[in-house]
Amino acid sequence: MRVLILLPPSEGKTPPCSGPRLDLSSLLAADRLTATRREVMDQLARVSSAADATAVLGLGPRSSADAALNLVLDEAPCAPAHELYTGVLYAAANLGGAGAPGGAEALSRHVVILSGLWGAVRATDRLPDHRLAMGASLPGCGRLGTFWKERLPAVLGPIAEEAGLVVDARSSTYAAAWQPDRSWGGELLRIRAVRLRQGRRQVVSHHAKHVRGLLAGELIALRADGRAPSTASGVAEVGAGLAGVADAELSAPDRSGRRDLTLVMA
Repeated sequence: MRVLILLPPSEGKTPPCSGPRLDLSSLLAADRLTATRREVMDQLARVSSAADATAVLGLGPRSSADAALNLVLDEAPCAPAHELYTGVLYAAANLGGAGAPGGAEALSRHVVILSGLWGAVRATDRLPDHRLAMGASLPGCGRLGTFWKERLPAVLGPIAEEAGLVVDARSSTYAAAWQPDRSWGGELLRIRAVRLRQGRRQVVSHHAKHVRGLLAGELIALRADGRAPSTASGVAEVGAGLAGVADAELSAPDRSGRRDLTLVMA
């Protein structure tokens, strides 16, 4: 059994100054998803060139000019996804710091990132800078969460089946794009995070991203060393040992094998 870690993308990105151009044939499940990705890219380009691109893509005033990035996806330089994404979760995970000999292989085999534009990619797949959230809706595609929900089971189902244990560090928007089939015999471990404030638990999205990143980074570092846990209880032990985590609570599995790991931050 091996672990599969599911991550969301990041709004925060550090675009590369140089690098290869986009090669759709090199991305995860290219045989199944290349035509679909091209369809989304084409619709995104049409939206991004329109006067109402900011509103359609849900971009704020500070990022409204970023719609232009979606017009040059084929020409822009690319970087591995785990280097392109640099938001709170990825800063905490420090996936580029998996310096053990098996670090790159661990990232390639054990981390899948859900994406509104690409569907699902490996952490090592090379991508250009772009702006498209899973919650957006495109002409011809509709809401992307629903669009990808119909197309990802054939890709992610077999990967999850092989792994046996899926650690889900996605936000709810991205989690809705794919869930294991109810007949799946493995375990899905959803990562929750709460913070103690005056004896009360509060869900704070910023801290949730941070602690999910810490857990993902530690699991990948352990996998690179050949020491990663392959059970939910083992992942809970790793979570309990993270900096700033006061407790780790593992729920019982529901009928479909889903469990919650709640990391309580002090």
